[in-house]
Amino acid sequence: MPLTQILKRDRIAVPFKQEKIVLAIFKAACSVGGDDFDIAEKLGDQVVRAAEARYPDGIADVEGIQDIVEKVLIEAGHAKTAKAFILYREKRRSARESNALIGATINMFGEYLDDKDWQISENANTQKSINGLNNYVREAFTKNFWLHEVYPDDVRNAHLNGDLHIHDLGFFGPYCAGWDLWQLLMNGFGGVPGKVESRPAKHLRAFLGQIVNSTFTTQGESAGAQAWSSFDTYCAPFIRYDSMDYKAVKQALQEFIFNLNVPTRVGFQCPFSNLTFDIVPPRTLKDQSVVVGGLLMPDTYGDFQTEMDLFNRAFCDVMMEGDAKGRVFTFPIPTINITK
Repeated sequence: MPLTQILKRDRIAVPFKQEKIVLAIFKAACSVGGDDFDIAEKLGDQVVRAAEARYPDGIADVEGIQDIVEKVLIEAGHAKTAKAFILYREKRRSARESNALIGATINMFGEYLDDKDWQISENANTQKSINGLNNYVREAFTKNFWLHEVYPDDVRNAHLNGDLHIHDLGFFGPYCAGWDLWQLLMNGFGGVPGKVESRPAKHLRAFLGQIVNSTFTTQGESAGAQAWSSFDTYCAPFIRYDSMDYKAVKQALQEFIFNLNVPTRVGFQCPFSNLTFDIVPPRTLKDQSVVVGGLLMPDTYGDFQTEMDLFNRAFCDVMMEGDAKGRVFTFPIPTINITK
């Protein structure tokens, strides 16, 4: 059956025209010194015959026809013309991808500014902002990398078709991270090449400040939460060593919680922080020596139940009071460690 239609790259069918094939072959030949239009016409006939054999229903597609052109040129001994045609084809492909990228970028800006995409409000911790716009555009490219370079085709198609959902594709990194307060107590805050480092904390406010700084630093490396365990257990001894009363502890925790809720994260959001409270010194820590200023003290964490109670009451009071307008704090997320 003769070819009657050809599917363009947007899958729209248009009438098939052999003269376009002939003209493409002739242009490729001219670029390498050829000038015989009759040869181009004969080669065009060969392409059509091969295409009719491949597409018995009479409907071809652009990429398939171009593949046949390359094959016919090479088999007919026109290697230079074939190379010129291949280079032209690649140049056109790059131009199409560039134009598509420009168009997609413009569309993304419009979708964000006009609230046309539901994903703009998917994260309740973000607000529309310049930083949020930049993050929205960046995430779109990161999602494509995950789906086209990391996951196999069946997983990508399942996600795009809604058969399953892969969360946080907009971030190229791990989901959450848990960090060791013992390490922070012993070594202080540091380890990031070229960035400011501090010695182990000797006072509660300094220790809380190091937790904030660590959270701000590490939140850029994960999509989700930065978690710290045994928060109250490790903080309690500082209260006695600093001779702090309830008012002083509450003030220190108020500073700590307000600082954790500063929108420093990409997308104009606060770092996602999680703190685990033991309520009572756990078996794993109660007989362990207390650390202050990076040094082991004679006391053990099991000796500070009274300070833990004071610390936890102050924390709850600050969280319940909220900010200056009475709004609840988004972070940190408190988790209570319960054991039988």
